[in-house]
Amino acid sequence: MLELPNDLLLIPAHWDAMAGWENADPRDAITAFQRNCAIWARRDADQPLNPRALWAGNVSDWLPVCETLSGAFPTEAEARAALQAVFSPIRAIAVETESEAQADTGLMTGYYEPFVEVSETRQGSFTQPLRRRPEDLITVDLGRFDEALAGQRLVGQVENGELVHYRARAEIEADNAGEIFAWGEPIHVFFLQIQGSGRLVYPDGHQERAAFAAHNGQPYRSIGRELIERGELERHAASKQGIEAWLIENGPEATAELFAVNPRYVFFRTQRLDDPELGPSGSSGVALTPMASMAIDPAHHAHGVPVWISADFPELEDWSGLVIAQDSGGAITGPLRGDFFWGWGETAERRAGRTRAQAQWTVLLPQHLAQAIIDATPPA
Repeated sequence: MLELPNDLLLIPAHWDAMAGWENADPRDAITAFQRNCAIWARRDADQPLNPRALWAGNVSDWLPVCETLSGAFPTEAEARAALQAVFSPIRAIAVETESEAQADTGLMTGYYEPFVEVSETRQGSFTQPLRRRPEDLITVDLGRFDEALAGQRLVGQVENGELVHYRARAEIEADNAGEIFAWGEPIHVFFLQIQGSGRLVYPDGHQERAAFAAHNGQPYRSIGRELIERGELERHAASKQGIEAWLIENGPEATAELFAVNPRYVFFRTQRLDDPELGPSGSSGVALTPMASMAIDPAHHAHGVPVWISADFPELEDWSGLVIAQDSGGAITGPLRGDFFWGWGETAERRAGRTRAQAQWTVLLPQHLAQAIIDATPPA
């Protein structure tokens, strides 16, 4: 019998109960899904999509769906019909395991790929370095040592033959850890680290991508929450724009002190920007698609799974759409916690900075897998 999660209640849903489905255009999401299919095609068919989310099935459960959805769909209606022919909708409800309390929505934030002006040398306002991954930073995949720990990782450094915590942000800056490959303005570099990737714009106009390489394993602490707790910002003003305005007003010394509150530090690798219409690579290994990709917590969900999201987004009230779970992030934790990828440019930046909504999740699963979940669910 299929193993069900203890933190998610998965119940059958109906297409006609999915608000907005009858007018949806899921073609961008299908294109995004096809990129995950290319990844699965290179994996063993009997591998689970995610050992920590066995309810999402094995690769073999998804390959026939990939075949059916491998073509082009000239119209929205044809795309919806193709999805309905191979998937069944399953509503996901979060369950607090200790209290058994249920929540039918979860927090959805937003992120984007910023454009960051940089210089190859330190000059003028370009005083904050962007660093490559240091050679002494070690990532340990625990699944290699214990299958029960598959998907879990430790990050640290070796001291006297033991793995210990890697240095926090302030120590990295003081020790000059990691090769510096560019310099930017402190505010913009900090937010680049939060987003995880960005497009670097050099003085001569050429661009390249700063892609996520690693983080230092330290916990993430929100500087927005810190400013709220200090009474510096009201909760409604603690957006990216509000934080940036506070940093500009309070100057470099206050900026450095606030940044140090967050010990997590992100290192980058540079990539050529061969196709500017493709987003950065998510943690599932595929390029992200604006408004059709999102980050999830891999402790609860599997990459590549389509999710129908309903939420009140900035400038898009009562928005519903199909997105693919293709990324993850240190602050994205919980069974219904998501991060919506808006894309790049001014509109994406504005919307991402204001996104903080409660979202309903309906996952789309291959029909036989959805039936197996229904059969394994004990009667109420």
